Amino acid sequence: MIGRIRGTLVHKQPPDILVDVAGVGYDIQVPMSTLFQLPELGADVTLLTHFVVREDAQLLYGFIDERDRALFRQLVKVSGVGPKLALTILSGMDATEFARCVQRDDLSALVALPGVGKKTAERLLVEMRDKLKQWLGQWAEAGTAVPATGYTPANDKVADAEGALVALGYKPAEAARMIAAVNDDSAADSEDLIRRALKAVVSR
Repeated sequence: MIGRIRGTLVHKQPPDILVDVAGVGYDIQVPMSTLFQLPELGADVTLLTHFVVREDAQLLYGFIDERDRALFRQLVKVSGVGPKLALTILSGMDATEFARCVQRDDLSALVALPGVGKKTAERLLVEMRDKLKQWLGQWAEAGTAVPATGYTPANDKVADAEGALVALGYKPAEAARMIAAVNDDSAADSEDLIRRALKAVVSR
C-alpha cells in the first residue's frame, strides 16, 4: 500500500499530475479540491494517497487534505460508487461541503454532479449519513477554504478548463457551456475557471 508521496511536482493536467520521487515519476489522479491547493510546477509537494489495484491497471489517487482521502475511502465502499465517481464527487465539493450536503439531505446538489443519478444520490445520503462521525469526526462542522494557487498553464485556459471537465465526466458540449457561463475574462487561469464552473453547478 502506498500511503504517502513526497517529491517534485513536474506536470499537471487536471485531473492528472506527475510527481517525481528520486527520479521515478508517479502518475496520480487528484480531485479538484486537491488540485486547487497544489504548488507551482517544480516545487516540492506531499500527498496522502490511496492505491487501487485492478486486473488491468494500478491506480494512485492523491489528496492534500486527510479529510478528503477519508471521504474518498468511504465513498468507494458505497454500492455503485467507484474511484472515478468518488473523484468526481470530490471535485464538485470537498469533504466539509459533502458533510453539510448529507446533513441537509441535499439531493439536488449531488444529482448535479456528472455520473450521479437520483438513485445513487439517494444511496449516498442514506449510507453516508450514518458514517459522518466515522470519516469526519471533529471535522464535520469545520469550514475549510480552498486557496487559489496562482498557477497559469501555458495552454489556453478555456481549452484546458473544458478538457478537465470532460475528464471528470461532463460531455464536451456541457463542459463548453459551463465554462462559457463563468468566463468573464477575470479568471486568473484554467483552475479558476474550473472552480467557478463546478461551484455554479453545485449551487444551482
